[in-house]
Amino acid sequence: MRISILTGPDLERALPELARLRIEVFRAFPYLYDGSLDYEQSYLASFAEAKDSIAVVAEEDGRIVGCATGSALEGHNDQFGEPFRARGIDASQIFYCGESVLDPAFRGRGIGHAFFDAREAHARARGYRSSAFCGVVRPDNHPLKPSDFSPLDPFWTKRGYRKAEGLIATFTWKDIDRPEETAHPMQFWIRELD
Repeated sequence: MRISILTGPDLERALPELARLRIEVFRAFPYLYDGSLDYEQSYLASFAEAKDSIAVVAEEDGRIVGCATGSALEGHNDQFGEPFRARGIDASQIFYCGESVLDPAFRGRGIGHAFFDAREAHARARGYRSSAFCGVVRPDNHPLKPSDFSPLDPFWTKRGYRKAEGLIATFTWKDIDRPEETAHPMQFWIRELD
C-alpha cells in the first residue's frame, strides 16, 4: 500500500480515477449517491483549483483504492462556508477536509488515519487554526440502512473532532432510490489544530 499526496498536474491526471471511486463508494449507505462521471470530474476539477487543495491517495499495485481531499473552506463552495459565517465564525481560518473514500476491501488498515494525518499536516503548514468536515445525516430508521451499519462518529471523535451542534449545511443530490435530486442535511464536525 502506498499513500501519496497529489497536487497540481498530478492531481489533475488522477481526476477520472478519483471520480470513479467517489461514485462507487458513495453509492453505499449513508450517502446513497447516484452520481455521474461527468458531474464528478467537473466537481473534482473545480476542487483541484481551490486554494490550498490537496488529495491524499492510497494505491495498491498502481490502482487508486482510496482518496481524501481538502482545501480552504473559503472559496471552495459557498454552501460549505455559509453555516460558519452565519454564526460569526471566521471561515478563512478553517481547512475543509472533503470526502474520504476507500474501497471497502482496504478498510481497517489505518488508511483513514493516514488520510487525516496528511490533510491536517497540510492545513497546519498553511496556517489554518481549525479543521472541519461534514457528514450526511440520515434517520436511524432509514429503509436502506444495513443492519450491520456502523457510524464513523467514534473514529472522528478519536481524531479529536467534535460535532458542531447547529452547524449544518444542506446539499442536493440524487439518491439511488429516488427519481430526482433531494436536499440532504450535512452535519459539520470541527477540531482545533495544535
